[in-house]
Amino acid sequence: MKFKALATDYDGTIAHHGLVEPATVDALCRLKESGRKLLLVTGRELPDLSNVFSEVQMFHRIVAENGALIYNPETGEQRLLADPPPPIFAERLRHRGVKHLSVGRIIVAAQEMDLGLVEAAIHECELPLQIIHNKGDVMVLPASTNKATGLRVVLLELGVDVSEVVGVGDAENDAAFLDICGCSIAVANALPWLKERVDWVTPGDHGQGIRQLVRELIANDLAGVALQGAAR
Repeated sequence: MKFKALATDYDGTIAHHGLVEPATVDALCRLKESGRKLLLVTGRELPDLSNVFSEVQMFHRIVAENGALIYNPETGEQRLLADPPPPIFAERLRHRGVKHLSVGRIIVAAQEMDLGLVEAAIHECELPLQIIHNKGDVMVLPASTNKATGLRVVLLELGVDVSEVVGVGDAENDAAFLDICGCSIAVANALPWLKERVDWVTPGDHGQGIRQLVRELIANDLAGVALQGAAR
């Protein structure tokens, strides 16, 4: 077995409009039954994820909050990988008029339309924070925290090398973790520039693309698809 784990994004990848089709859940379960590790790498906060997806227990690990938090569904353990911004930061954002604001244990998220207000608040508070874009949203995280850093911690825990991981996603914030995987995949609905930098683009979008990917992984470790780049 060349690829021992699948690391997948949630929104826009296994999920469409926030929901995962039963057929996609079944496919991911078959992949897990094949002996591979199943990892979810998402920008969502855990409570929000649990509200829209009832099958979180199927994953060996969940990298949440865009790499800032690791969750073990089997034990319920949560591990923070960075320090949260001080409360004054969210207060300053609200004071500046940012209305659609989500504050997780570490991540702070807003809409891209408020990017200027977010940048101003970071500058005003003099905090070492970065902004990561995600299809119309902006996520504020501690510097050097992203999906790749969170995934690396999980893989170390599980004893899996990055070269043994297939990663799949659709948006800007997925590029960081796809770039470190042994094979990088984009679903057909992914952003055009992301599709240009990965090893394979699934013919189908969202869950259909995931089901195609799972079939190829189980059947022949992706030997049946024309991979580009380092994954060949």
